Amino acid sequence: CQAVNSRNGGSFLVWTLTVQLVLCGSGVYAADGTKNCKLTYESDSERKVLNRLEPLVNSSTLIANSADANYTYAFQLCGDVAGIPGAGVVQIEKKNPKSKTVIGMYNSTRAIGGSDWVMLIYEKGEAYDSHCSKEMRKAIIMISCNRKIDVGQLEVVLEDRDRAHECFYLFELDASAVCPALQSQLSNGSIILIIGLCLVAVYLIGGFLYQRLIVGAKGMEQVPNYAFWVEVGNLSADGCDFVCRSRNREEAPAYRGVTSEPLEEEPEERDDHLLPM
Repeated sequence: CQAVNSRNGGSFLVWTLTVQLVLCGSGVYAADGTKNCKLTYESDSERKVLNRLEPLVNSSTLIANSADANYTYAFQLCGDVAGIPGAGVVQIEKKNPKSKTVIGMYNSTRAIGGSDWVMLIYEKGEAYDSHCSKEMRKAIIMISCNRKIDVGQLEVVLEDRDRAHECFYLFELDASAVCPALQSQLSNGSIILIIGLCLVAVYLIGGFLYQRLIVGAKGMEQVPNYAFWVEVGNLSADGCDFVCRSRNREEAPAYRGVTSEPLEEEPEERDDHLLPM
């Protein structure tokens, strides 16, 4: 230390070392993630629910205002709030910012989850002075699925302290981290259709290249199995003509037109000899 202070840049080096130590500490914290939260009752199911919130660990402290605008609430996932070790949710008076009340501790956490929501509970906050049988405060953060945003705005829902036991502060928060994974919307028929189209494309492209490059065909002869497909087209047309036409192509004699060939002139009968002379 004496060697550092004897230099003109001693103060700068001290500040540099301090910042590096802080950054190293932050890196360790970020690496731990949700493991910093200590579950009240350690279980694999609750730990799995808590791990779903891992993307929220590195987010900044979330702030919410009370309905009467007298208090501000600060929330951090598995991290210290307002410089208070272990505090997950803190209530701060706006008129006196130095007056802080710990609502819940992240070293006493519970996590309950559904398909698209997670209920995070911080327990063992500061005890009430007179309400709720002087029990310790408890914060409940209801985190709901919203795919449009990473982390939404923290909102205060209510403070339920008008009961004898189990009082709590309730908060709401939207986040995409708790959303379930999107499943494929393709039906079996769609999958079969896609496979069929792919096979047809491979047949046409492969056949075209073979006819052109190997056989040396030109024009329509490049179409694979051209003679077969032409015959299929003719047969289909004949079948359609046979099924769809309801009368013979040859018209009935009654509807035939007048022939264009001149009729042979019949010899004129002469009956002049029958007249009296």
